[in-house]
Amino acid sequence: MKKTLFSLALILIFCSFKTDNNTGIPSGENLIFVGSYNMSGLMTQLAQVTLSTEMVKTSKNSYLHLNCELATYAKWDKFFRIRDSYESYVDPITLKPSLYKRSIEEGGWTKKEKYAFKGNSVTSTSKRKNTPEETRTFTVGSSTLDVVTLMYKLRTLDIAKMKIGESKSFVAVFDEKQIPVTIKLIGNETVSAGNLGSKNCYKLSIGAKTDVLRGKDKNLIYLTADAKKVPILMKFSIPVGTGQLALTSASGI
Repeated sequence: MKKTLFSLALILIFCSFKTDNNTGIPSGENLIFVGSYNMSGLMTQLAQVTLSTEMVKTSKNSYLHLNCELATYAKWDKFFRIRDSYESYVDPITLKPSLYKRSIEEGGWTKKEKYAFKGNSVTSTSKRKNTPEETRTFTVGSSTLDVVTLMYKLRTLDIAKMKIGESKSFVAVFDEKQIPVTIKLIGNETVSAGNLGSKNCYKLSIGAKTDVLRGKDKNLIYLTADAKKVPILMKFSIPVGTGQLALTSASGI
């Protein structure tokens, strides 16, 4: 169960607005998804995933705060409670990350992690349950993103100009490793989008050099085929099964 729900969160993060900056990513957007996993042939709703954005100002800079929260529903907590949080503070125009934070609580196992980006250098601080805090510095490429920022970066692509089968490549840092990620346009499809009704969507395949995701064109993200490119549906295939994240509510878009 732990690997299942962690992977559910991971695929969401790998994937991803009234605009107040050049990227088209606004402050004040709130997206709520239901996370389901295929159990004995039935898609069973296990958790809620919430994505939100807000502007944060310091004495010197303004940042766009990107936040992802995952929590199992109460009836599943007694079997395996999960409360995960992923956050990134980015330049509101370029989406270049300055700070990434991750807090994991899964069935009693905990981990807190923080990445501070400075140029091509990342200083990471991590603390697992019952272990000393660890700090290290490693080098990343100039265009490397954290996994939260990567999801939003996808929404800035000019997908309308892409051809069927065309791919875009990115690099995301996760667990202090740089992971190549490829996004491929498969086509268009009409998808139910919660309170937004049915939407024509871009259908994109997600590929990553990791053992978490399995199958060719089995890990998919559907973005509305408009300027907002709101994520509507995500389907994933992992070593222990399949599942999906489906949008139920969207506001501030």
